[in-house]
Amino acid sequence: MSTQPRTPEPGPVHLAATPSIDADHPAVQAFARQHRRGSTVREQAVSLVHAVRDEVRYDPYRIDLSPTGMRASTCLEQGYGWCVPKAVLMAAVARAAGIPARLGFADVRNHMSTEKLRRTMGTDVFVWHGYTELWIDGAWRKATPAFNLSLCEKFGLLPLDFDGVNDSLYHPFDKAGQKHMEYVNERGSFDDLPLQALTETFRTTYPQLASGVGIEGDFGQDGAAERRD
Repeated sequence: MSTQPRTPEPGPVHLAATPSIDADHPAVQAFARQHRRGSTVREQAVSLVHAVRDEVRYDPYRIDLSPTGMRASTCLEQGYGWCVPKAVLMAAVARAAGIPARLGFADVRNHMSTEKLRRTMGTDVFVWHGYTELWIDGAWRKATPAFNLSLCEKFGLLPLDFDGVNDSLYHPFDKAGQKHMEYVNERGSFDDLPLQALTETFRTTYPQLASGVGIEGDFGQDGAAERRD
């Protein structure tokens, strides 16, 4: 018999819209209808994760910690976002499709990055890295829809796939077999976006990023250029 504690089963809160996870927004609902594929919850979840991953560009150069900037529908309408708003969008899209969803967070090292971003941050540790937990076939399955396929190709990384059975959290190795990302601190699961706690940590850890000024340049192009060098 397993000695692991039971993971709490989902409740109405995991299907509800919130100001951040605005699953009732027309654009979010339309995206869910357009990209949902398959007849089972697992098949539909997989198709939605890959759609959020690839249809919305990952861009950590433009971070907006305002309530509007962190909203799922904002991320979708802009067509880009960093890991947290993309995780929020994934939760909203899943809830719009009737799949219970919540958010998960951890601090990671050797995250997909550029020299420009690392210099601005002052560290290679990314706090509050976001992913999404989906209730599929009686268990919470972890999915990370942050890094779009074309960006992974520029950085020389394998795409982070999701099969609806196994957790899909990070790239442990790049295409060359070199160690890439590792989780250094689990922050836990949340039914809604803990924006105040996240913002406080960012202001202390990355004051320039938290200011909303942003970083000049194109994240994908910078990554590709560094790889060539």
